[in-house]
Amino acid sequence: MARTPKARAADTPRRRALRRRRLLGALFVLPALLLLGALVVYPVVFSIGRSLFDASGDRFVGGDNYLEMFQDPATLKAVRNSAIWVVVAPVLLTGLGLVLAVLTEKVRWATAFKLVLFLPMAVSFLAAGIIFRLAYEQNPERGVLNAAIVGVHDAIDEPSPYPTARARDGKGLTGAPDKGYTTVEVRPGDDIALPFVGVAPEAMPTGAMPARLPEPSAGSLSGAVYLDFTPGAGGRQGQIDPKENGLPGVTVEVMRGGTVVASAETGGDGSFRFADLGDGAYTLRVPASNFAAGYAGVDWLGPALVTPAIIGAYLWVWTGFSMVLIGAGLAAIPRDALEAARVDGATEGQIFRKITVPLLAPVLTVVFVTLVINVMKVFDLVYIIAPGPVQEEANVLATRMWLVSFGGGNDQGLGSALSVLLLLLVVPAMIFNIRRFRKGGS
Repeated sequence: MARTPKARAADTPRRRALRRRRLLGALFVLPALLLLGALVVYPVVFSIGRSLFDASGDRFVGGDNYLEMFQDPATLKAVRNSAIWVVVAPVLLTGLGLVLAVLTEKVRWATAFKLVLFLPMAVSFLAAGIIFRLAYEQNPERGVLNAAIVGVHDAIDEPSPYPTARARDGKGLTGAPDKGYTTVEVRPGDDIALPFVGVAPEAMPTGAMPARLPEPSAGSLSGAVYLDFTPGAGGRQGQIDPKENGLPGVTVEVMRGGTVVASAETGGDGSFRFADLGDGAYTLRVPASNFAAGYAGVDWLGPALVTPAIIGAYLWVWTGFSMVLIGAGLAAIPRDALEAARVDGATEGQIFRKITVPLLAPVLTVVFVTLVINVMKVFDLVYIIAPGPVQEEANVLATRMWLVSFGGGNDQGLGSALSVLLLLLVVPAMIFNIRRFRKGGS
């Protein structure tokens, strides 16, 4: 049935008000749309277009950059590292966040504990990268991790006393530090001086005393291991001078026919003595164990461990974020269900597996997908922590994109192709997360 003129007249003010509201809403949204277009839409469109041109941007190459991207070993290595990040980091962070969120409910100072774990989120990735770059230093005097590892190792297995020492050339000792040193044949009653160099004054043991040759006696071999260096000037090579110190704690062995028949350790003055030896010829040996290089710790930033080391730094920063989000979801779980399970005799482990985790599944999914999106874009930690020689071993797609475009490669065509690839990998996770948020809101 047709509407009357009166009805149409009555409807006109409503339509005008609706149009005004829509226009007002569009005016409010316009600044945000302009900002979104300038900062998101335009760079995406420009990158897609730029990826179809060569490095100079003058020649159209079509899909050549994409073909080159998947034929470049360095890019394939970055893709592999990104896959490792996506698989390992979100799983570990979600698991750690879940465990810590459950545990914090059972500790007395839960708020303080959460604050301490969340504090790294206040640290920028730049600062976190510098912190862990220093912590991962292989030199135990600079890297705190290796300082702790070397301290424990040396407490269990005592290091060699003189890793830098070497025998004075042409003064009765032949060999090398990694094989040990031997003397010519000697006989009981001889007194042998074994000169060494290469020990810094600050590396001398506190118990070192002026070197001294023991008094020779029949049926015994004696001698001294000493630092053949006189502070200042003077001194005679191969002979013990008054200002030269003995090397205490050096193991000296007596060999006969290739077999060790006796062993002794030098005293504070470097002296040693082997008594009750039978007649015949012997050889003295200073074994390589006296000169073995000390344990230097773990090469955290070497090619094999650099990616796990950087992931460890990422875990330190983001564990608090994961724990807080999961803790918020945990606080919303009905306590009646947990108490009913306890009354029915369920253990805490069963409650965790069969009640807590299933009820937290939506929160865990959102946290996991959010971390996947964040991990795909990780750049700062990888670029700062990985040293130059192993940068290629640690590269992910974001760092590879930057290095190809601006870090020396100067090929913005290939770099744009990498950025498009990164976008295509991130978009599905973003769509999934948005749908989860909408479903949760509804």
